[in-house]
Amino acid sequence: MRAGFALKAGVNDFILRAHLNFGARALVNSLTPAIIKSFNPTVRTLMGPGPSDVHPRVLAAMARPTIGHLDPLFVQMMDEMKQMLQYAFQTRNALTIPVSAPGSAGMEACFVNLIEPGKKVVVCQNGVFGGRMKENVERCGARAVMVEDAWGAPVDPQKLEDTLKAHPDAKLVAFVQAETSTGAQSDVKQLTEIARRHECLTIVDAVTSLGGTPLKVDEWGVDAVYSGSQKCLSCTPGLSPVSFSEHAVERIKARKSKVQSWFLDLNLVMGYWGGGKRAYHHTAPINALYGLHEALVMLQEEGLEAAWARHRRNHLALRAGLEAMGLSFVVAEAHRLPQLNTVTVPEGVDEAEVRRRLLGEFNLEIGAGLGGLAGKVWRIGLMGYASRAQNVMFCLAALEKVLCDLKAPIARGVAQGAAGAALAAD
Repeated sequence: MRAGFALKAGVNDFILRAHLNFGARALVNSLTPAIIKSFNPTVRTLMGPGPSDVHPRVLAAMARPTIGHLDPLFVQMMDEMKQMLQYAFQTRNALTIPVSAPGSAGMEACFVNLIEPGKKVVVCQNGVFGGRMKENVERCGARAVMVEDAWGAPVDPQKLEDTLKAHPDAKLVAFVQAETSTGAQSDVKQLTEIARRHECLTIVDAVTSLGGTPLKVDEWGVDAVYSGSQKCLSCTPGLSPVSFSEHAVERIKARKSKVQSWFLDLNLVMGYWGGGKRAYHHTAPINALYGLHEALVMLQEEGLEAAWARHRRNHLALRAGLEAMGLSFVVAEAHRLPQLNTVTVPEGVDEAEVRRRLLGEFNLEIGAGLGGLAGKVWRIGLMGYASRAQNVMFCLAALEKVLCDLKAPIARGVAQGAAGAALAAD
């Protein structure tokens, strides 16, 4: 009996082990992917709202050897980065750093550090990204008082003035300098002057403007500003330059409640990016910072005013070509961003089909409309390394070809000539 029982138990054990082993093999096989090769993307020309083309020098810099984030050489590079960001922002603010995350995190860093629950914040909205500011205010437990303007229009200074008079307990004003969803530019200097008269600090979204259009943080009295690495700086996405005035830093240090984000708490981050002995906070994206460092070196070499002028010059050439073709802009010329051109889609044209063909046939990316402008406009970027005369000509030629194929009501054979004349006249 015992021998039979042992034999039966042995057989059962063998069957069970075989079953489990088969299951394990099946599980492993089901999780084993097909053979995947290295990813080598097609080379595109990026002329949408971002990211923009990355300069080859930036890509080369990012391939340099990785060192530790507390290595003395890296700390030296961090100090250089701060100096060059101060130049780009036109500020002497000590707290001028790149947040180790994209522009959206730079935005959150400004809001979560400067807002406490129950406070009142005036938010100006004239597009998608003013709406994101409102979201940040509400998620901080504060109340957003909205100043709303039409999409494609700048923030109305008189509306801000009237709103601050009606809400004297507000202590913070937030607005977008360069509204990426529309291509409209608001007057930072005038808006900050109004805010100061009412004893309010300011938060400014400069994601699409830094390096592409004038931004003078100290001269205009901006208290907190954030941007992104992937637009007019010719760098890869993933970093957010920010700068805070002394008044903003004082408010952060005087908080009565903890900053709701540990990672973005500038009381902690200042210990890593501040002078003297560096306190560990997080492992910085070392090679990405190499890239931003190189991008800022190139901005310094070109000169900030020259970079602004280049973006303006190429915008005027693109405008001349598009208008010669018969296309029109959404934003009035006085408030139009040179680095982001929002163009009305001709009647009867499928805007998505045009973008699809530009990408498929010419490896050219332009952007679609957002929100209420979805399906009605294209957003054509001339940002950073993408802001070049050859890109203007290429975009006009490709767009004309696709529109002609689709029987769009445009003038043919005149766009490049008009753009060339604009470039020659500069």
